[in-house]
Amino acid sequence: MDFQVVVLAGGNSKKLVPLVSKEVPKALLPVANRPVLSYVLEQLEASNLKDVIVVVEGQESALLVGPWISSAYVDRLHVEVAAVPEDVGTAGALRAIAPHLTAKDILVVSGDLVSDVPIGAVAAAHRRNDAVLTAMLCSSPVSGPSDSGSSSGKDKTKKSGHYNIIGLDPSKQFLLYIAAGADVEKDTRIQKSILRSVGQMEIRSDLMDAHMYAFKRSVLQQVLDRKDMFLSLKQDVLPYLVRSQLKSEILLNGATQAEESGNEKANSQKNHVLLSEILANASLPSFHELALGPYGSGHVRRTHKCCVYIASGSKYCARLNSIQAFMDINRDVIGEANRLSGYSLSAHNNIIHPSAELGSKTTVGPHCMLGEGSQMGDKCSVKRSVIGRHCRIGSNVKVVNSVVMNHVTIGDGCSVQGSVICSNGQLQERAILRDCQVGAGFVVTAGSEYKGESLARKEK
Repeated sequence: MDFQVVVLAGGNSKKLVPLVSKEVPKALLPVANRPVLSYVLEQLEASNLKDVIVVVEGQESALLVGPWISSAYVDRLHVEVAAVPEDVGTAGALRAIAPHLTAKDILVVSGDLVSDVPIGAVAAAHRRNDAVLTAMLCSSPVSGPSDSGSSSGKDKTKKSGHYNIIGLDPSKQFLLYIAAGADVEKDTRIQKSILRSVGQMEIRSDLMDAHMYAFKRSVLQQVLDRKDMFLSLKQDVLPYLVRSQLKSEILLNGATQAEESGNEKANSQKNHVLLSEILANASLPSFHELALGPYGSGHVRRTHKCCVYIASGSKYCARLNSIQAFMDINRDVIGEANRLSGYSLSAHNNIIHPSAELGSKTTVGPHCMLGEGSQMGDKCSVKRSVIGRHCRIGSNVKVVNSVVMNHVTIGDGCSVQGSVICSNGQLQERAILRDCQVGAGFVVTAGSEYKGESLARKEK
């Protein structure tokens, strides 16, 4: 389809400490015992989009992600791994790799997206509409199980601020307004002139921006070059393109000149009349094919199109951008969205590797996963949890609503609820964890009890 794909895979996200570290960048965090990045790469391969640039923050992350991709996707995808400085933002990352972008259209996908929405369908919609931007929207996920304790309640409250206000045309094809949750105040204000002019606008707050965008490369690069202060695709580039789609060549040039000269009022009256004239046609079915006649001494070109692809409600779509999301996605991918895991469920609705060993009277409930080579002692109970590879778990251990990564040791009589234990972590006997995160290699001492704590070794 002549699309280049850029996967923004991040580095050591502060929101995911202590799960991420210098040894485990975000792209390699396990979801159902597979790196989260594998879910996007599998979807790209399924859509025959095989020319991929994976962008990571920092050389250290590149040295870990690159070899994993090379071994896992040899002869399957053509992947180039590019390292960019930390904290340049998503727009800054694209600016940094601009010389590598040569295709007519660019597909930008977040490396933390876990979804079964066909990526090829988004690319096809973009090409069909001859759009400058196509954003994928999906239903907002609901956070976590209530029985993991207090943390899910707190997280649900926090999540309420992470929504988008999105304005769509009546056909739900065109994006007319977008504001991210962080930018939305208690009262959202939209200009009356825009509402009057477009005729109808459907305002939605139940849709999640999946951080999958198709861009016309020439326009994207023009925006990144002109607007060197733009750091974020979602916060800066998208709203700018959406605002400017209802303007003309004359308006864009006038605005640019006014910005550069610092005299924005100079053209405001002429621009306002022109904008009203263009907006007045926005509710017509043929709006995005219109080319308005000359205005004054200038020519008004066709407006560009900002479109949306709204995923079916039956599709799964979530981003691993917080610790709660990490736990939710792991639970979902071995539960209601197990089709994404690549594994077949047993008759007991769980996934237990043939090489795993279970002691007597040990139960692994439905929607659980037990990885290769792991061993569990007698009288253990596992509910709604993922346990990684080569773990050693003693007797009388309870694991509920938790994620246990690879090579973890859990002593006799331990209880783990609503927690994450990173690789090579160790819980000595009778330790109790509730709503905790245990960093890689950390040792929880015998008989200790923690609630709502983040436990990790200090990085050197």
